[in-house]
Amino acid sequence: MKILCWNIRSLGNPRVMRTLQNVLKLYKPQLVFFMETKINKNKMESVKRRYSFINGIKVGAEGSKGGLCLVWKDEVDIILQSFSINFIDVMVKSEELQLEWRFTRFYGSPYANGRIDSWNELRRLSTLFYLPWLVCGDFNEILYASEKKGGLPREEKRMKQFRETLSECGLYDVGFSRLWLTWEREN
Repeated sequence: MKILCWNIRSLGNPRVMRTLQNVLKLYKPQLVFFMETKINKNKMESVKRRYSFINGIKVGAEGSKGGLCLVWKDEVDIILQSFSINFIDVMVKSEELQLEWRFTRFYGSPYANGRIDSWNELRRLSTLFYLPWLVCGDFNEILYASEKKGGLPREEKRMKQFRETLSECGLYDVGFSRLWLTWEREN
C-alpha cells in the first residue's frame, strides 16, 4: 500500500496543484493525507474529485490556518474513529495485506505553548485501540538538535518532551529516505 503524507501549505496554489498532479501520477498512492491545506471543505472536495479520489475526510482551515484532508481509493476500506483540527484517526482494512490497522494523521501545534496539548492528545489517542498503529504528519517538533538547520537553537526541554511522548505512546521515528531536510526556515 502506498501512502502519501504531505504538509502541502496551501492546496489551492496552482504551482502546488501541478506538483501534486505529477506526484500522484508517478507514485499512485492509495491513501493521501494533506496538512496545512489552508482551504475550506468545499475547495478540498473539488480537489478530491479533480484527482479521482472517491472517498475523503476533510477538516477545513480556520481562515488561512490549518486544514487537514485524507483521501483514499476504493480498494482501501477506511472507518473513521475520530478527528479534530489537529488529527484524523481511522481504522484501515487492507485486503491486499489481509490486515486491520490504525492510521492517524497528526498535525502538532505550530506554537510552542500548544505542544503540551498536542502531546496529551497523542497520548490519549494511543490508549484507544490495540492494533498496529502508524502515525504520520507534521509534529512541528524535532527529536534532536541535529535535525534542524539554521535559526535559533531548539530548547532541549521541548525535544525531550517530544521524545518522551513518542516513547509513552509506543511510537518511534522510522527515519527517512532521500532528502534529509524537507525545508529550512529561520525558526
